[in-house]
Amino acid sequence: MTLKTGMSRPNSPIIWLQKFRTPMTQSLKELLAAKAALDMEIAKARTSAADAALSKVQKLVTDFGFTQQQVFPYIPEKTSAPAKYRDPATGATWTGRGKPPNWIKDQDRDDFLIESKPEAAQGPFLAEMAAAAARN
Repeated sequence: MTLKTGMSRPNSPIIWLQKFRTPMTQSLKELLAAKAALDMEIAKARTSAADAALSKVQKLVTDFGFTQQQVFPYIPEKTSAPAKYRDPATGATWTGRGKPPNWIKDQDRDDFLIESKPEAAQGPFLAEMAAAAARN
């Protein structure tokens, strides 16, 4: 009998299967051993690639005299805006940015404003200005 690949198959299917042993026919123990060996090879390759990349980066930084600020520019963290409006019924809040929630939609927003406490004056100059403003 001739297969589509052009190879003739022996009479015994077992002999034929042993010739073309695939990962699907390997035992679990063999597969786990092969996986462990591959994982070790991957780790070695990753380590050597990382070492080569690091030495290349260090050389470029030294050659061009980059500063730490140039290599790693400071990017401040994004902070969320404080809540500006509060729903008295549920206590839900909204910052005033983006699409308004249903509880404030088509209503006067002043009714939902959260009263903010005045910031304490910091430093002698600001404290003096705050005191002068309070006197006037």
